[in-house]
Formats: sequence, C-alpha cells, structure tokens
Amino acid sequence: MNLQRICILGSTGSIGVSTLDVVARHPDRYQVYALTAHTQVEKLAAQCVQFQPQVVVVGSAQAADVLRQLLIEKNLGHIQIQYGPEALCEVASAPECDSVMAAIVGAAGLPASLAAARAGKKVLLANKEALVMSGNLFMDAIKKSGAALLPIDSEHNAIFQCLPRHYDGQAEQHGVSKILLTASGGPFLHRDIATLADVTPEQAIAHPNWVMGRKISIDSATMMNKGLEVIEAHWLFSAPAETIEVVIHPQSVIHSMVSYNDGSVLAQMGNPDMRTPIAYGLAFPERIASGVAPLDLVKVAMLNFEAPDFDRFPCLSLAYQALKTGGSAPTILNASNEIAVQAFLDRKIGFRMIDQLIAECMDKIAVTPVHDLEGILAVDAQARAVANVLVTQ
Repeated sequence: MNLQRICILGSTGSIGVSTLDVVARHPDRYQVYALTAHTQVEKLAAQCVQFQPQVVVVGSAQAADVLRQLLIEKNLGHIQIQYGPEALCEVASAPECDSVMAAIVGAAGLPASLAAARAGKKVLLANKEALVMSGNLFMDAIKKSGAALLPIDSEHNAIFQCLPRHYDGQAEQHGVSKILLTASGGPFLHRDIATLADVTPEQAIAHPNWVMGRKISIDSATMMNKGLEVIEAHWLFSAPAETIEVVIHPQSVIHSMVSYNDGSVLAQMGNPDMRTPIAYGLAFPERIASGVAPLDLVKVAMLNFEAPDFDRFPCLSLAYQALKTGGSAPTILNASNEIAVQAFLDRKIGFRMIDQLIAECMDKIAVTPVHDLEGILAVDAQARAVANVLVTQ
C-alpha cells in the first residue's frame, strides 16, 4: 500500500487536530508532508515531534523564529520552516504532497485551497469559505486539473455519502429532489428572542453538541454557519437554492439527508465527532477506523426536527439572499460576517448587531460579477473596510 502524503492547512485548529488523530491510527496509510499554523507555534512544535513533517508553515517571520528555536531544542532542526500566505500555497501544491486537508478558517484559507485544487490534489475541503467566496472559480479549477474534491463539513460529507456514488450534479437524472441540511440550532434555539441582545461571547461559544473554534461556534449560534453551508452545497452538488432545505435537528445525530423523487429519504447518522467525516474523506472510497464510538440508537431514544425561525436566525435568510443574488454577494456576506463576529468576540458590538451589520454591508456595497481570485479578494477587502467602519459607528 502506497503511503498517502498529507498537507494539513490549519493543523492546530479543531479539524487539524482531529485529522492528525485519525492519521495517527493508520501509520501504514498516511504520512504527514506539511503542517501549517498561524500563531500557535508551541502546539505546532509538539505536532512536529509526533508526526515529523518535512515542512511547516507559520503566519509570520517572528513566529518562524520562535518555532525554529523550539524545533532545535527538540532536535528537529532539519524540518524546513516557511512563513506567509505564499508559503501556504506552495506546500498545498507541492509535488511531494498527495492530499490537502484545507482547514484554515475564513477567507485566509481560500488562496491555498485554490492552489491545491489547481495542482490536481485530493482536496479534503473543511474550509467552506473557499466555495462561498469563489464557488465557480474553485469548481472550475477542480474540473480543469482533475483534482478530487471531498467535502469534510459533517453535513456535506453526509450528503456526499447519501448521493449516488457517481452523482454528476444532474439531480433529475439521479432522482434527487431535495437536499436536507440539518442544523442543531445552536445554544439559543429556544431562548426568548427578546433577550438575544444580551448574549455574551461565552454563552454564544458554548455549543450544546460540537467542540469547535470560537468563530465557527458564533456562526452556529447565529446560524450563519448553516447559511454558508447552503451556499457551499449549491456549488458542491449543483443544487439550486430552492432545492436546499435547512432542518433543525437538535440532537446532531442525523448529519444531513437527501430526498429522492420516489419518496425515499437517505440519512447519514453518527455521533457528533468530526473524525467520522475526516476518516471517510481520507480513505474514500474505503472506510477506516476513526476512533469514534458507534452510535447507540437506544440511548439516543428520540430524534426531533423543526423548521428554522428566520426571525430568530436572520443570518440564514441573508445567506439565501446572497446565494440567489450571486456574483460578489456571497463574498460580501462572508467578509462582513467575519468582521462582525470578531467585533462581537471583542465585545465591540452586541450579538443581535451581527446580522444588522451584515445586512447593512450587503445594502451598501454594489454586487458585481467576479471572474478571478484578484477580483474576489478585492471585494473581500472592500467589504471588510465597510464593515470595520460600521463597527466603530
């Protein structure tokens, strides 16, 4: 069996850590070529001790200097250290790399994810912003290079598993009528809407089912995370907005479903642990042990479902609006959301101001066609500038 050589973009984040956990269980299958992190150099150094990558990438020259000293102290001075956005693109497209786990959160992950796609890698996509911001560009790169694209978000991975093996985006030919994206509803599903303005960052981060990073946890609380997933599903599965339905499912046991025109609904179920979709993506079309405990349906006992309340979750409505508008609208949505979420985490704005700030940005900035990465990044920068001004008003 040939070793699969892996580059993990964002190895110190929750997805990166889970990926390394699965990799460690199968040393006969996987070898780590490169690890990247932005600022968590001590955590990255510890990962280097265990996985012995050929290359590591950090965010700045200063971080590289700190990491270099740490690795010398651990007798790992032979590991090559690079820094900056260009270095991320280089390791993601390097000939020594077979597969790329794209797990950098936010717009920062787009260039390297796109570089991996253009280089024809097996792309394990956990960075949803790559498709939200540049869906057409990204999918074209996948097709032109012959890269394999495997969705790692638990919902999209579930849909991928429930669709026919050779699904080519032609929904009618395969009898697919609807994609059902499940959502936990986050920590405020049943909280009095009138009190949401008083929510603290600590309360918003406390997700009832999943252990995630701070930014994604806030997105789950506003359901922007699900809105971004709607846009991602559109590109991954060639699904029009009207065929993608969000269903609140508080237990997070069913990760998503596909409805067929014969009345069948196929669901992928499992305990809420990202190692399941990661293992599926790494080994596809095979299945390998992920370390996740088997689902005990008797213990689960009950599965509940309800429709999302758009008054409670206006960010979900804004995402549908951006998808239907097209062009640069999803980029504006994503960029303004990143600024708003950070402002909330920094206690500069209240929780209910997140959706208000995004809506104002979408109203203020003209939607334009986007054809290349430079144009997308220009719109991203413009939206961030407008959002930052709104934060300070």
